[in-house]
Amino acid sequence: MAHLRLKLNAAAAEDWLADLSTTLPETTFNVSATIPMDEGLLGIVEVRTLDSKTLVSYLEEVSEMTSFEVLHEDDQMVVFQFKSRMTESYSVLLASGTVPQYPVSLQNGWYSAQLTASQERLSEYLDRLSVVEIPYEIVSLTHSYDPSEVLTERQWQVITEAVERGYYEPSRRCTLAELADVFDINKSSASKLLQRAENRIVKAFVAEATP
Repeated sequence: MAHLRLKLNAAAAEDWLADLSTTLPETTFNVSATIPMDEGLLGIVEVRTLDSKTLVSYLEEVSEMTSFEVLHEDDQMVVFQFKSRMTESYSVLLASGTVPQYPVSLQNGWYSAQLTASQERLSEYLDRLSVVEIPYEIVSLTHSYDPSEVLTERQWQVITEAVERGYYEPSRRCTLAELADVFDINKSSASKLLQRAENRIVKAFVAEATP
């Protein structure tokens, strides 16, 4: 899987929440959840602010929202739930089949988000952002691998045992025969297990790393 951290300027698209954040450029909006429903959007947002009355007055003027409810309000924070028309920035995310890890922060029109998906899905998402001309900046891109998605349980057992015993070290502290003895199999079977596991690992790595 690939892990992408990026910033995107949703104020350059049709996104009422991003537009709202530009009117309060020093304020951080933390989006706790967004759920698509009936061609619209349901969301929960937490806003750290010392002027909750001003924020609520701005919310009351947002025509794109069909409804909103203040769930919590004090002298430092407002939490509200909204229903609105689908925003362009979320529509792009939905079309690519990726979902962000919440909370997603928003300040002065820019969302900062982390997404986890296959390299292919993330590439599709970035392509769609470019098509609709939503500016973005990639903060970082890393990869991780779930062995259960690549190897069988038996292959995982043999490959990890080989690593732990030093089979892959230059000095090779463990021979193939010794590794085979651990699993009570012959050298030929051990060799085939390792080769199949190595083949799957290499293919998975190349598939994820290929842009």
